[in-house]
Amino acid sequence: MEDREIGKFQREGCKMESLLLTNGELSRGRPKVLVVGEEKECSRIGRMLSGECDLLRCGSIGEAVENIRAEGPPVVILLEPSTPEGQKGFEDLEELFRADPFIKVVVVVHNRDVEKKVVAMGAHDVFVHPLDVKEFRMAVKRAIHLYDLVSEIGDSERRRRETFCGIIGSSREMKEVFSVIDRVARTNVPVLITGESGAGKELVARAIHMLSDRKARPFIAINCGAIPEGLLESELFGHEKGAFTGACSWRKGKFEVANGGTIFLDEIGELTPSLQVKLLRFLQEYRIERVGSNRQISLDVRVIAATNMNLKEAIERGLFREDLFYRIGVVTIHLPPLRERGEDITLIAEAFLDRSRREYGKRIRGFEERALKAMKAYTWPGNVRELENKVRRAVIMAEGEYITVEDLGLPCHGGDEGEEEDSLNLRKAKERLEREYIEKALTRYNWDISKSAKALGITRQYLYEKLRRYNIKRGLD
Repeated sequence: MEDREIGKFQREGCKMESLLLTNGELSRGRPKVLVVGEEKECSRIGRMLSGECDLLRCGSIGEAVENIRAEGPPVVILLEPSTPEGQKGFEDLEELFRADPFIKVVVVVHNRDVEKKVVAMGAHDVFVHPLDVKEFRMAVKRAIHLYDLVSEIGDSERRRRETFCGIIGSSREMKEVFSVIDRVARTNVPVLITGESGAGKELVARAIHMLSDRKARPFIAINCGAIPEGLLESELFGHEKGAFTGACSWRKGKFEVANGGTIFLDEIGELTPSLQVKLLRFLQEYRIERVGSNRQISLDVRVIAATNMNLKEAIERGLFREDLFYRIGVVTIHLPPLRERGEDITLIAEAFLDRSRREYGKRIRGFEERALKAMKAYTWPGNVRELENKVRRAVIMAEGEYITVEDLGLPCHGGDEGEEEDSLNLRKAKERLEREYIEKALTRYNWDISKSAKALGITRQYLYEKLRRYNIKRGLD
């Protein structure tokens, strides 16, 4: 950047003052911008952005990652290093996106050969020396605004999604579930949660616990179908030393550990008849006996049970005690399967997407329209658990900015087949024409992004978005 450009900008009436802050407090209310590069160049950027923001400075990508995590700047200005050693770290933009997937990176380079590389790596905007001061300032302000907009939308979406104790759902069916949870939570009656496997029964149990007076005490979950029959009694009620082979010392069971809190018995239909009798006795007296002991221990434990089994059928077949069924099911909450929850499918999928792209550092914007339709049409036999697994896999495997039906591994569904095909053909024709015009402009102006964007009547940033979407790359000259 030429000093005479800065002087010109000063004469145009913009107050210039150094904002390069290495010590001291940052100004309240102004956004932070992190500049990564050599000190001399950072100082020039500081003078250029005077009055717009508070500047933080560091010299490497590694230091930038630490600054992003500590200070949370919305924008990073990355200055091209002058040494070959610096170039290696300069190209690793993924480290910045892992620290904050939504951060906007504005890159300043010395030649256009580097420009096309950083565009492919996900830079928000790229400037080539010599800089146009006014355009550069506007680009930084625009990047800050876009980051703030995304943050506001993200916060709003999270508040809307997490409608009830972290359980995502706005469908009529789930609102009814939330209403029952709210009413039953402040009592101590046993609760039975029914629903298909993977529907989120444990989340409902945890919500009841967190809304109850027991929330500060333990919540203990145990899957009755996952523990061998010979060990389950000891796991639930504990044992004394020498009670059986291998019992070298006494041990508390899950009921004792949960004292004062809540115990969640998942897949209660898998309990053996003898354990059903012991659980019934506990619900009548709230006392237990450890295996190998005759001493009774009084406990204050709330029991929440869950099953994907039809317990009434199990009672008719003699597999489940009717008196226990009525004891554990003072209040029954039925959790609807995912396929019956309408728009909740999209809300839950977007929440899993947000979590997974942060976890894996992927810059994925969302789902394609066809993917959303496919998710709504799919029957989801594995319910929410299956949806989470498919979204996680899609985030890992996706090569584009939007998750496709193929990424999810779902059959493609639409309305009328002919209508869907016509719609896709029309969209593809539009994309082919758009790509053709972009390539012509880039060729005419020798890949000068500013001139090409101006000729096309679009912004530089929009052109960069199209380059990434259509995977347009400069060929060998």
